[in-house]
Amino acid sequence: MSDLPHRAVTRSAKLATLPLGFAGRTALGLGRRIGGASAELVAQEIQQRTADQVFKVLGELKGGAMKLGQALSIFEAALPPEIAGPYRATLTRLQDAAPPLPAATVHRVLTEQLGDDWRENFLEFDDRPSAAASIGQVHRAVWHDGRPVAVKIQYPGAGKALISDFNQLARLGKLFGALLPGLDIKSVLAELKERVSEELDYLKEAEAQHAFAEEFRDDPDFHVPAVIAANEQILVSEWMTGTPLSRIIADGTQEERNHAGLLFVRFLFCSPARVGMLHADPHPGNFWLTEDGRLGVLDFGAVNRMPDGYPVAFGRLTRIFNQGDMDAVVRGLRAEGFIRPHIEVDVDALRAFLAPYVEPTRVEEFAFSREWLREQAATVADLRPNNVVRQLNLPASYVLVHRVHAAGVGVLCQLGATARFRDEAVRWVPGFADETGESEDSALALT
Repeated sequence: MSDLPHRAVTRSAKLATLPLGFAGRTALGLGRRIGGASAELVAQEIQQRTADQVFKVLGELKGGAMKLGQALSIFEAALPPEIAGPYRATLTRLQDAAPPLPAATVHRVLTEQLGDDWRENFLEFDDRPSAAASIGQVHRAVWHDGRPVAVKIQYPGAGKALISDFNQLARLGKLFGALLPGLDIKSVLAELKERVSEELDYLKEAEAQHAFAEEFRDDPDFHVPAVIAANEQILVSEWMTGTPLSRIIADGTQEERNHAGLLFVRFLFCSPARVGMLHADPHPGNFWLTEDGRLGVLDFGAVNRMPDGYPVAFGRLTRIFNQGDMDAVVRGLRAEGFIRPHIEVDVDALRAFLAPYVEPTRVEEFAFSREWLREQAATVADLRPNNVVRQLNLPASYVLVHRVHAAGVGVLCQLGATARFRDEAVRWVPGFADETGESEDSALALT
């Protein structure tokens, strides 16, 4: 592969191999069953081969196709145990790895973006990528002043590929429904399509990363690499060492899981207050534990700009939900535009839908787990005839907040982290702690 495949017909053909391949393996499995192989063995083999093909196709296409794979990898914690095994390793690989572009293509991009003398910027440049993600890959290098750096290079044709990918992937809902039952793949694709295009401008990403790096400079909890140079398709920043969160998920100690989970939540909750932005791509490939125990954060291509921090109503309604007054919650959601005036919702279905986001802030210490997430997912699925999810309206100002919190819950359940997460909401989310002694009536009047 010398370039990112971007012709619509080429990418459509590759994506088409997913459902065709699944159908072929299913037919092959039926033949093996007739031949005497056990149903369990055949099903496991089909799932494993399908998982391998998902990685191969989405990984090679990169662009929007791989972005979807990364999104799916976050939610694998909700899969039933009998399905999760074959897919878990494959989907998790999409969080921080993909088949890389060859050195010749990398050199061509660097020449186009930095000029024929691009090597003069570096004392050393490793042609082998250290990471390959959805729209770009990262190379380790040494800047001309001796600093170790990460050079992020955008794939040729990434922009055209994104448009083609999301149009084609929308037609494969049944396949991804088999991977994650109950997932509204169309809404995931629509939101990704709108937001991921913003990640194509590395100058905007550099501006966001610089703001985070300045705020968290010498911070005891967080480290964000400083930006050294950037243009629209090349981003050079300081190199960061440590242990990726994906490795801690795979084999970290419980102490490491708890520590990483607490810092992860603290970062997401404190950033709008401290930086005026929310990191909007919280998959494990973007977070590392540094050698001194801080949480290192990468990839600021997707951010939600929140100059006033979290909305006060967000914290206030969370507190009221924890107090058990669902009528007040419904009134508050109507005031914020989540429930339109002519819509009547099933309160029990609404409570079940909101519980995974709110329950961890109800107790002093909470233990996230895959089992807990599966229970929450099953509860919502059992209530699907009430259509509570389709009845809710997501205001534009909350789209990325919802995405981050949903993905964040998935990451915490992958970690299996236990910590005092409520304390972070009290400290950083306005309206959550009723420190003013206001009455519920006055609180609702302000929502």
